[in-house]
Amino acid sequence: MTSSAPSRQTAGSTLLERAPYPNFKVVVLNDEVNTFQHVVDCLVKYIPAMDPDRAWSLAQQIDSDGQAVVWVGPQEQAELYHMQLGAEGLTMAPLERA
Repeated sequence: MTSSAPSRQTAGSTLLERAPYPNFKVVVLNDEVNTFQHVVDCLVKYIPAMDPDRAWSLAQQIDSDGQAVVWVGPQEQAELYHMQLGAEGLTMAPLERA
């Protein structure tokens, strides 16, 4: 006769590894529509802990390199910042895994 009691594993016999949630990059693209000041204002307004000096550096990078990663983090937050910046008229690259 077989036992119907659940089997019990001793501590340490099974190790569950949890993969970290993937991070996503929010990338702003250069365009001929938005001014540096508008880009800076939007970054400061929507990206947490973004200060004007960092936003200005990112705006310069967007202008010179054609794009800049302005934030990296969990997908849900990345989607929010992507949507907010796009709603302000910034040209956004599609979200991508970091």
